[in-house]
Amino acid sequence: MSSNGRPGREPGAHATIEDVARLAGVSRATASRVANNSPKVSPEARAAVTAAVAKLGYVPNRAARSLMTRRSDSIGVVIVEPAGSLFADPFFGRLLVGISEALAARDIQLVLLMAQTAREEERVERYLEAGHVDGAILVGPHGNDPLPGRLERSGVPIVLSGRQLGDGTVSHVDSDNRGGARMAVEHLVRRGRRSIATIHGMLDMSSGIDRRQGYRDALHEAGMTQDPGLEAAGNYHPVTAADALRELLERRPRIDAVFAASDSMAAAAIRVLQESGRRVPEDVAVVGFDDSPVALTTRPELSTVRQPIEVMGREMARLLLHRIEHPGEAPSQVVFATDLVVRESSGGA
Repeated sequence: MSSNGRPGREPGAHATIEDVARLAGVSRATASRVANNSPKVSPEARAAVTAAVAKLGYVPNRAARSLMTRRSDSIGVVIVEPAGSLFADPFFGRLLVGISEALAARDIQLVLLMAQTAREEERVERYLEAGHVDGAILVGPHGNDPLPGRLERSGVPIVLSGRQLGDGTVSHVDSDNRGGARMAVEHLVRRGRRSIATIHGMLDMSSGIDRRQGYRDALHEAGMTQDPGLEAAGNYHPVTAADALRELLERRPRIDAVFAASDSMAAAAIRVLQESGRRVPEDVAVVGFDDSPVALTTRPELSTVRQPIEVMGREMARLLLHRIEHPGEAPSQVVFATDLVVRESSGGA
């Protein structure tokens, strides 16, 4: 028996929220708010409930909480990219790590959804609209993909990875792609390079468009002629980038620098240059974008533009959870700064 005459409950037994409230000396509603991480609780009450939870070994009943809050406590991450790109480019893995860390801190499950075709995208759309998750992060939408707009209109909270093309007003998280690319090419100009090529990403994605524009901005500011023959499409894939550079070298054999819009494409460029008998950086300097682990595996090590990918993933999760809890607020756009990391491939230390 407890001191108040009511049956006690031993630690490890199946405690209820009522048991927690009784032990903490608070109402059931207050105990429930603490269990659900609500900020509308005094520090004293939170401390008492937390101590009671620890003593009783209370585990929240997710099914009951979902019925009460009408939430699934899960978030969908929709990858609108071919599976080959997902596993070939380190960007996606690092982004998922950041998203997962932020959700785990809130005890929320990540549900990974792939949408490689129009049919799969329709299936994913039905799944999201059915309420199986509380919201979704969309990674890699191309062009004027109608999926973000349709989800917004149906009331599904979403956040995009990257700026949306067109007139969309969906919340997104991005890095300063244009400024980062400009910084990389300005660095090559300062090193005395005068025939600077670029291997750009997909031009139906904001990152591909912005990084190519940053390349062009730097050439313009340096008073250098923009030569379309120095631009080649790598589409963020190392095999495509390698083929593109081989063709570029046939057109412009005297290039002395390459800016690639991703580290995986830059690594492919270094291999092609070395296979062709060109020394990096003595003959051709190379700079990539992302500062992924790939940058430290090339020989020489790769100069690159650093974007905080894991931090961006955590911010996407934070922004989405905020939108779920505050559905009436206007969409938000968050852009992270980029930094140039100078290594041996561009003549750095």
